[in-house]
Amino acid sequence: MDFLFSILIFTSALIFSLFKNISILVPLVLGMISFSSVAVYRGHKLVSVIKMIICGMKKSLSLMPIFVLIGIITAVWRASGTIPFLVYYGTKLMNPDYFILFAFLLSCIVSFALGTSFGTIGTIGVVLIVLAKSGDVNTNAAAGAIISGSFFGDRCSPTSSSANMIAAITETNLHDNIKRMFVTGAIPFAATLIIYVILSKNNSAKILNTALLSSVENNFNLSYITVFPALLIFILTFFKKNVIFSMFFSAIVATFTCLFVQNMDLIIVIKSAVFGFTLNNSSPLSNIISGGGLISMLGVSLIVLIASSYSGIFEGTGMLNDIKNLLKGMSNRIGIYPTTLFTSLVTGAFCCNQTLPVLLTQQLMSTIYYEKNLSNIDMAIDLENTAILTSEFFPWSVAIAIPLATLDVNSSSILFAVYLYLVPLINIVRLPSLESAVKSM
Repeated sequence: MDFLFSILIFTSALIFSLFKNISILVPLVLGMISFSSVAVYRGHKLVSVIKMIICGMKKSLSLMPIFVLIGIITAVWRASGTIPFLVYYGTKLMNPDYFILFAFLLSCIVSFALGTSFGTIGTIGVVLIVLAKSGDVNTNAAAGAIISGSFFGDRCSPTSSSANMIAAITETNLHDNIKRMFVTGAIPFAATLIIYVILSKNNSAKILNTALLSSVENNFNLSYITVFPALLIFILTFFKKNVIFSMFFSAIVATFTCLFVQNMDLIIVIKSAVFGFTLNNSSPLSNIISGGGLISMLGVSLIVLIASSYSGIFEGTGMLNDIKNLLKGMSNRIGIYPTTLFTSLVTGAFCCNQTLPVLLTQQLMSTIYYEKNLSNIDMAIDLENTAILTSEFFPWSVAIAIPLATLDVNSSSILFAVYLYLVPLINIVRLPSLESAVKSM
């Protein structure tokens, strides 16, 4: 009963913080205190509980350098013209007759480059939704396609914080995970393309607003050199270079691009890398392109660290043992992947964010995977195909509430984010050919 009471406190605090626009750090800290109090109430010494918290946090410490580099890259790629290049030429190449389809594909490209759903929504997503509104396109359908594309990269980009987090907590290789994510995501991706082609038939853009594109052209040198920092990440990933090395080298190249292509001062570049890039003019592009920076990742880092402390408390006290036993019985009846999917849905509904459901699902299911002789990489891929995407099903989750607010659309748009549904659902069917392809990689 004490554990259920602490869950109620934590969930209530999460929901309250969402509606009152309070940082999710507040309910996370409150939850950590609440669960720690239960541990002390059950007889664990306070010093032991603190050690459990530290032990849990240590699991995510390896992510901190990656988070720092992600923050820097998202700023210098903006300043160097990399993101403006992708936005400008991607939109220029768009076929108005297939607006929904192209909105998805462009969002996929940008999100795979940036590795962040929020960053994708805030850049190409905002441009696309403006074009959709001015072109008399169904905004919910357009927003759904943009959201689908933004979480494509959030799931499988080498620069994605969530992909790196799953690799860290499951102790797997990021590059191997990415290859297997492409295999397990191939059929859902193809099905998504078909659905968006059908939706595009009745949603062609009548007029494309070119004001934003003109603003991009006027504010940046859009030389083809500016796309090289992004290409570099993919080239180094292809050759299986360490993700930290790849990001660092890309950031250096982007910095030189800022200096010698965009003619920025070194002090301004450094300031942008730390505090975020700012386009200092009255252009409507300013709010879209500005952002990123090391400081922008501090909140994410703290969220992951505090959420990781929960795993230390739960593991050290055995609070989740009863739930694990229930899930073990369920996995024996319906299979381990459907059980993982169910667990991710429940934790996603209650936790109101993306990070904690991932960590809780991993902790609840890890023993079951081990007992069924499944590897860590099996668990990593199942987490990518469930918890990373299912948190966005719930309108009260921060993971989807912020994209909806940024695009200025309602929760009906979630219904059109079909990629989020198709990946978890299609992977319930374990095709023998698919299993063979995955295991042979």
